[in-house]
Amino acid sequence: MNDLKGQWALILGASSGFGEAAGIELAKRGMNICGVHLDRKATMPNVERIVGEIHKAGGKAEFFNVNAADEANRKQVIEGIAPKLQGKPFRTVMHSLAFGTLKPFVAEKPEDAITAPQLEMTLNVMANSLVYWVQDLFTRKLLARGSRIFAMTSAGGARIWPSYGAVSAAKSALESHIRQLAVEFSPHGIAANALRAGVTDTPSLRKIPGNEEIVKMAMERNPGKRMTTPQDVANAIAALSHDGIEWLTGNVISVDGGEFIV
Repeated sequence: MNDLKGQWALILGASSGFGEAAGIELAKRGMNICGVHLDRKATMPNVERIVGEIHKAGGKAEFFNVNAADEANRKQVIEGIAPKLQGKPFRTVMHSLAFGTLKPFVAEKPEDAITAPQLEMTLNVMANSLVYWVQDLFTRKLLARGSRIFAMTSAGGARIWPSYGAVSAAKSALESHIRQLAVEFSPHGIAANALRAGVTDTPSLRKIPGNEEIVKMAMERNPGKRMTTPQDVANAIAALSHDGIEWLTGNVISVDGGEFIV
């Protein structure tokens, strides 16, 4: 299938984990990649490696090292990438921003509990920013009939883990945003779905207190007796970006080998 050749994908959170794998896989399918990431000097060699992989696959790569949750940066990226698309909309938009506060809501010492700015920041970055991005993209006609929106959620949107409350709330909000966007975008032929990945060894997972226990439980629960990989998610996004499945919208799709239902 060559319907993706020459199309553009926008990946928010493109320098590691799910975003990295999706960008490279979509490039192998013939797509060009606009990546938004936030990296310091020490991790820029990995970004350069990803760009190199995209070029090796034959795709164009336009990467922006900015905070994707900042309004001014968002508008800067859109203004910068719009001329590259030459009037075409993005075929694929992937929201994979994973930056939030991992603190309990209630603690013996007040200073150990999450604060209002921390809770609001987590929800803004990991959920609300999706809405702001697609609003601006749609206004600039960078989303149109045939475009697909994907947002990365997790089992944390429905389950509890110590110190994960803010992220869990963000994932729940993200899934709600996807349902609303699916309905509002349906008349325009734009699909929106959330992908619920199984437990995956990513930099974000390693930041969660008790992540070793999360991995152990996933390995025991998963019917396939292995963890989900970023490539599993990349393959799903690539498959769902092809023609013929435009009617699939408004869902939370598990990409976990059956882990969530066990």
